[in-house]
Parts: sequence; C-alpha cells; structure tokens
Amino acid sequence: MLVTATATRTTAGKAKRPTASAAKGRLSATQLRPLGDRVVVQPTARDEMTKSGIVIPDTVKDKPQEGSILAVGPGRILDDGKREQMDVKKGDKVLYAKYAGTEFKVEGEDLLIVGQKDILAIVED
Repeated sequence: MLVTATATRTTAGKAKRPTASAAKGRLSATQLRPLGDRVVVQPTARDEMTKSGIVIPDTVKDKPQEGSILAVGPGRILDDGKREQMDVKKGDKVLYAKYAGTEFKVEGEDLLIVGQKDILAIVED
C-alpha cells in the first residue's frame, strides 16, 4: 500500500493549496502488528477450476474460510488489568467464520484482520 501525505503551503492573504507529496512509504504484511486479540490472516487461495476442468467464475465462488496467520496481537486486556493469552500463534493454519473480520489489501495481497473469537479451529498437519 502506498502511503502518501500532502503538505500545504500558505502565503500572506492567499488560500492554502497542496504541494508535492511530502512523504512516501510502503507498508508490507510483515510490518503489521494487530492490536488486542486480533490476528492478521492470509486467506488460502481459492480453486479457479474444478477437478474436471470447469472454470469457476468469481461470482459463484465461496469466500475462503481457511488461512495462515501472519501476525498476532498481544491479547485483550481483562477487567483485572492482565492480558488474556492468545490461543493462536504466527504460522498457524486456521479455520475462521465465513463473514468474519475486515478485508484489505497490502501491496496487492489480500489479507484479513479477525478477532480471536472468530477463529473456529487450528488445522493440525
């Protein structure tokens, strides 16, 4: 994701107008650190074709419910001020609720941020 900030310039009695980009930076999935009991998940790629060779259009594909965890938050703060321990860790393969979390893209890569409560199971190899 390209992050751009625009600076403004003022002159005596004239309105503000944007100038050239003041700062540029790139964000990668490895730089994300979720807050509380949230995790960053990379959904598993969906099949584009059936075993018999029929191409599946995007309009009828199911949303993926399986993915790999890229980053884990520190855990939510409990009423007594202590942190709840997270049940998942970076690298775990998980199943999550169908419409859980927030989808976003980082450098063309589809990612998802979900709360720990929306993770249904850890897939063990």
